[in-house]
Amino acid sequence: MAVERVRQMSVEEFLDFAESSEEWYEYIDGELCPMTGGKLNHFRIINSISALLEGRLADSDCEVLGSGMLVRAGAATLVAPDVSVVCGEPETEADTRILLNPIVVVEVTSPSSIDHDRVVKRDFYESVESIQAYLVVDQHRVLVELYTRSQRGWHLRNFRT
Repeated sequence: MAVERVRQMSVEEFLDFAESSEEWYEYIDGELCPMTGGKLNHFRIINSISALLEGRLADSDCEVLGSGMLVRAGAATLVAPDVSVVCGEPETEADTRILLNPIVVVEVTSPSSIDHDRVVKRDFYESVESIQAYLVVDQHRVLVELYTRSQRGWHLRNFRT
């Protein structure tokens, strides 16, 4: 995905702008980065993943959060996963939609976001200490990549049919 960078701004300016905008943005290295809009299948897959996770986590202290939450991945970087899972009390930054303690994040790729989701965002998510798993779901072919954290680093498992 060719990420168009718009302009430098503070986190507070970004949050104010994002709240009043009809478009979705991420905040990468202090710059406003527009996100591509998903199509119907993208949202169907997100809803199915959310429902499956909610069912599996029903008897736990974990909850599934939608794509409106941002994850802090550095002082000047806020990324927006399609789905997040948090266990225990969700920690947010100064009563904002910035989630500080997700344990799982999920991205559903589109043709325009696949490189950004698989490379750029993976690097960001791997830098967040609380994240234990990063799931990348390809919406155009049967392929799911699961990155999991261990004491020896990150490990990748591919699932295909």
